Amino acid sequence: MIRWHLPRSASLDIETRLRAVCAGAAVSFVLSAVSLDARAEGHTFRDVVFTNYTEHSSNPQLVRRLLSPLAAERLKRELAASHTTLAAQPVNLAVERFIVYVPTQRPARGFAVLVFVPPWQDARLPQGWASALDQHGAIFVSAARSGNDENVMGRREPLALLAAQNILQQYPVDPERVYIAGFSGGSRIALRLALGYPDVFRGVILNAGSDPIGDPQVPLPPKDLFLKFQSSTRLIYITGERDTPHMSDDLMSMRSLRQWCVFNVDSYVQPRLGHEVAPPTALSRALRSLLDAVPPDPAKLTACRSAIDRELAAKLRQVESLIANGRRAEAEKLLNKVDGRFGGLAAPRSVDPAPTL
Repeated sequence: MIRWHLPRSASLDIETRLRAVCAGAAVSFVLSAVSLDARAEGHTFRDVVFTNYTEHSSNPQLVRRLLSPLAAERLKRELAASHTTLAAQPVNLAVERFIVYVPTQRPARGFAVLVFVPPWQDARLPQGWASALDQHGAIFVSAARSGNDENVMGRREPLALLAAQNILQQYPVDPERVYIAGFSGGSRIALRLALGYPDVFRGVILNAGSDPIGDPQVPLPPKDLFLKFQSSTRLIYITGERDTPHMSDDLMSMRSLRQWCVFNVDSYVQPRLGHEVAPPTALSRALRSLLDAVPPDPAKLTACRSAIDRELAAKLRQVESLIANGRRAEAEKLLNKVDGRFGGLAAPRSVDPAPTL
């Protein structure tokens, strides 16, 4: 159920109405956070309660960064029509629980951070990962109740962002080594967050789950964020050689990255593995590879971006021409295609004609 904060303190289940608009965006009223209460077992802290919120996890930022411009505009109209307002934050940290693993030694420049989005419901550290985390000085953090059955924008994405925020505030961290990762369905969420939040996450480890970007399911963010993603985000794919469906997904995902001028990519096929969490050796290799980022060739990147700009400009001119000639149905259909493909790159021109269609 999607719970909305309504003016009359009511709640409204409108998931069916808005699924096409925001792919399950959800909100709930935010209560006061409680103080940290963790149970330590060595360097693993379980049932951690975080208290700090961040603008990054707010509903306005989730909508701006993770929805396409037309989807965000439709959501705005739905809210206005139903006299509904979004709460500031979609989750109440007082009732959320996290697991945190802190390595034995702190690196001189501060810890790395690995935020993990799971497909399962409990907060757990994958078996054997502690050794790789120790080797690379990386703090691991993951939220409970953030698996595949949970709402994407209402829980899974903001919980990952809040996990990162609270670790950054509580530990000495190297901001250039803040990463996000996931397994299976959680890996798909990690990709969306890496794309929408390149100012938070410098790299992403995609373990047996990926999608093409520039697609209605993974829309491109506003231009300033996407330019940063192109130039500074490192992507690592890890999939088992027997996991044929997800290897195929990886190929399509990496092909889309090249089409969108994203070249800072590495991939590994794990021998003899099926659809399984990466072993610690693979995690260690991925964490090492995240440090081996090579800046894209400036000339290649400029030429690639220019080609995208030309294609987008041509499509928007075509939309404007159709509107000018009274062919509104055709214009609306084309505008939706432009929004699905170019996402935030097309704004604000893609949004300007929308109210008239």
